[in-house]
Amino acid sequence: MRAMSEKPVDNPGALPPTGVYDVPELETVTTTRVSCDGQMTHPRVWLQIPEERGWVECGYCDKRFVLAPGAGGH
Repeated sequence: MRAMSEKPVDNPGALPPTGVYDVPELETVTTTRVSCDGQMTHPRVWLQIPEERGWVECGYCDKRFVLAPGAGGH
């Protein structure tokens, strides 16, 4: 069984009491393997973008990496 994160993408139902989720910083990339260090605010982590989803978020800073149309692979 897959553990679910507490990120909004995994949480069904209504918005939080504030009414909106913070919009993550977006970066369009051309490979499915990316790294994030939060501009040196957290340790560098390597992330894998699932090609069927087309994006992944950093677990530390919530920056979202979006795979560019037609891009893929390493």
